[in-house]
Amino acid sequence: MKIKMLAVAFATVLTSSFCSAQANQSAVIEDFKPSTCNQPGQMYPQVNSQGYARFRVIAPNAQSIVVSLGLGGAKGGTPLAKAEDGSWMGTTAGPMDEGFHYYHLTIDGGVFNDPGAMNYYGSTRWESGIEIPAHDKDFYALKDVPHGNVQQILFPSKSTNTSRRAFVYTPAGYDKNTKTKYPVLYLQHGWGEDETAWSNQGHANLIMDNLIAEGKIKPFIIVMTYGMTNDAKPGTIGSFSYVPFQTVLVDELIPYVDANFRTIANKENRAMAGLSMGGMETHAITLARPDVFSYYALLSGGTYNPAELKGKANPKLIFISCGSRENPDMVKKAAVTLKEAGYNAVSFVSENTAHEFLTWRRSLKEVAPLLFK
Repeated sequence: MKIKMLAVAFATVLTSSFCSAQANQSAVIEDFKPSTCNQPGQMYPQVNSQGYARFRVIAPNAQSIVVSLGLGGAKGGTPLAKAEDGSWMGTTAGPMDEGFHYYHLTIDGGVFNDPGAMNYYGSTRWESGIEIPAHDKDFYALKDVPHGNVQQILFPSKSTNTSRRAFVYTPAGYDKNTKTKYPVLYLQHGWGEDETAWSNQGHANLIMDNLIAEGKIKPFIIVMTYGMTNDAKPGTIGSFSYVPFQTVLVDELIPYVDANFRTIANKENRAMAGLSMGGMETHAITLARPDVFSYYALLSGGTYNPAELKGKANPKLIFISCGSRENPDMVKKAAVTLKEAGYNAVSFVSENTAHEFLTWRRSLKEVAPLLFK
């Protein structure tokens, strides 16, 4: 059931944000500003207060340019019109969902990134990104508060015969409070992404900084590593095996982190969470190794049921979430069923979002205060 649900989620990722028709200009407020995801000094793409996006590309010899949104490139898109100066411009036919979106340009049949936008790893390639300001963006905004540190580590992996990469968030004060030890959240990305996603697209570090500064959470470490998800090609998710990643995570990464960071190295102070396919990994690994984690969180990544937990695991928390445009009834019902069976289960539904990063940013904001109580 989980694999089926995830397959449906992947098929519907971000498909409603762009339309093929051009915008009715009379309905569009002309208060466009450069996207916060733009390359330094670049004026396009731009977004306005309604959530419309406007693109401009210089390509005098091109015959056709379409802006395509979504993992792998959704069908349709926003066609750009050519001007006399060789530039191409177009505005989305309607407002886009709030939050972060991947996109790319299809120029005369070839796929290219927008030279005006920064790139983010998603859909198994570096894609352009655009941010539609959210009404609740304050919780992941860059503020004048003490900031933690996100550092890259390379850890040995005998099972894959290489050194693997992870990113570790340590909260503000970690380097000064040299006697303090911290709980750890192992936080996984989704299919087609990598270990950079939660920091770059998800702003996990800023979410943590703000929550800590507001006194809403107990400071903890976050570890983000590559989940081997790209080994599953589109359409083959059902054949994906979590077992190799379980070995990397449990037998190699966790011991390395415990040896090199000031962690509270026990099950009671260790959590695992993941978005989408990272949730699928979280589900499988927490059930297979209930001795490792005490807090479980699936973000648009399926649900747990009492039967699969009985006799295997007794977590301190089960958190399940999704966007309101995904399958909120299933998430809510699963939490109720788990509560009735005696588990501490919490559900969260992100309003007016689908299978996208604003859903997962909000989910991290909601689950973080519940961890390590």
